[in-house]
Amino acid sequence: MTPDKKADFSDVQSKVESTEQLKADFSDVQSNISSTETITSATAGEEQVQTYTVEKGDTLSHIAKRFYGKAGKWNAIFDANRDQLDDPDRIQPGQVLRIPPAGD
Repeated sequence: MTPDKKADFSDVQSKVESTEQLKADFSDVQSNISSTETITSATAGEEQVQTYTVEKGDTLSHIAKRFYGKAGKWNAIFDANRDQLDDPDRIQPGQVLRIPPAGD
């Protein structure tokens, strides 16, 4: 019987390479944004019109209560959105309504 020989790894070499790359340097990157949309700013005493996206179960009264604190001001929202609303009781989820400034 011959004794078991142990494996000889004395000539084995290894090399480690990384796939990690250097981080990109964006310090010189510049951007420009242009739009055909008219930009307006609020002037003294003038407020910007807000928008609200209708959710299931909403009514103009509920929306008015949320924005104005009074459900009875629903007609201000209806009047501001006559281009898309024919009936104040028929608002649809997903509609984006203009909410005019409160006209106390």
